[in-house]
Amino acid sequence: MRALLPKLRLPFDFPTTIGHKNHKSVYYVIVSVSPQIQSKTRKIMIRKTRLFTPGPTPLLPAAQFAMAAADMHHRTAEFRALFQKVLAQLKVFVGTKNDVLLLACSGTGAMEASVSNLTSPGDKVLVLTAGKFGERWTGLAKAFGCEPDVLAAPYGQTFDLAAVRAVLKPEHKVIYTQATETSTAVRHDIEAIAKLRDQVAPNTLLVVDGITGLGTTHFDVDGWGIDALIGGSQKAVMIPPGLAYLSVSDRAWAAMETTKNPRYYFDLRKERKNAVKGESAYTPAVALVAALGAALDYIAGQAGGDLEKGRIALIDNAQVNAAATRAGLVALGFTLFAPSSPAAAATAVAVPEGMDSGVVVKALKAKFALVAANGQGEMQGKLFRVAHLGFFDYLDTVALLGAMEHIAKDNLGLPVKFGQAVAAAQEVYAKAASSS
Repeated sequence: MRALLPKLRLPFDFPTTIGHKNHKSVYYVIVSVSPQIQSKTRKIMIRKTRLFTPGPTPLLPAAQFAMAAADMHHRTAEFRALFQKVLAQLKVFVGTKNDVLLLACSGTGAMEASVSNLTSPGDKVLVLTAGKFGERWTGLAKAFGCEPDVLAAPYGQTFDLAAVRAVLKPEHKVIYTQATETSTAVRHDIEAIAKLRDQVAPNTLLVVDGITGLGTTHFDVDGWGIDALIGGSQKAVMIPPGLAYLSVSDRAWAAMETTKNPRYYFDLRKERKNAVKGESAYTPAVALVAALGAALDYIAGQAGGDLEKGRIALIDNAQVNAAATRAGLVALGFTLFAPSSPAAAATAVAVPEGMDSGVVVKALKAKFALVAANGQGEMQGKLFRVAHLGFFDYLDTVALLGAMEHIAKDNLGLPVKFGQAVAAAQEVYAKAASSS
């Protein structure tokens, strides 16, 4: 197993001047901090922004350059060749022989498309939810006139499979769920859910929001019978928000011929018809498509040009960094929010009773320009989240945990011995590296 992806680090700032045939653009990142923090930190350190949110994630430099150079028209042979290449690469990245479509929208757009294209008003569907993004499925199903039966697991937990078996019925047209519930950093057992579906309701479609699962979790899309698996550009593929992609099975295509819900921009049949010609049904996000191609090339390059092996290495990278982060934070005395089924995309950490997780998030940004995520909805103030998906490597994990040692000691008053979190992470890394 290749546990980690190497990340090039230069001993100087990455060049910010980008040559273009018509002009040169110079980009600066300006971090605004309070005068009090500036006065304390300016004398000892520069400020370098580090994005540890589970979306958007850090941008791949090669993808940024590809975006800057992508001044092509979308109805040209040049773009058609790029678009067809990226669609073929996405099939390998997702790990399927099914069609994979690319949409100019956020991941929620692809979620909506999987409801509007696969259901009719009045259809019964089953929503498996364990957080804010699972709850989004319920809202979408209701918006299109479906009748959702909802199985909700408590925040921080995954579903009890016996409970899934008890609620799943043959009359359910579709099961909607997440691979990773990003709001709580829980991983769901999609393989087990798929097997239950095959036993109890074999004609029911299985749609999985893999927006943070792809690139962090191993899927057997075709073997498990996942009918739609959804991804987003601002996650493991290391480019900005604005693209969603999804695989579509033959069963799902057949269902679309009889479903009655309205669809126009998100009519997947239009996209499939145009994709054959190397085009999208409507104006595509040209620069983002170019960036995605560069990112998939980079992932393949981590395994000698083999994208399938590169995908596996990317997943292993996220899983090792997640395990190292969990070990380091537990060593500092923190409690994992989802200890029984932790995701590799992100780690959610509960703060002690009576403490606000916003203190940690704000302190990380103020002291180190490190951007973490607070809890969402009712979990805001109760947990913070740090990401591992995409353009993160082992040294990023070490930097995060070194910063957390300072925050735990100085801001939270925990009994910290410098190096204890980093040492715990190093043990995880050493074990993974020795087995690769």
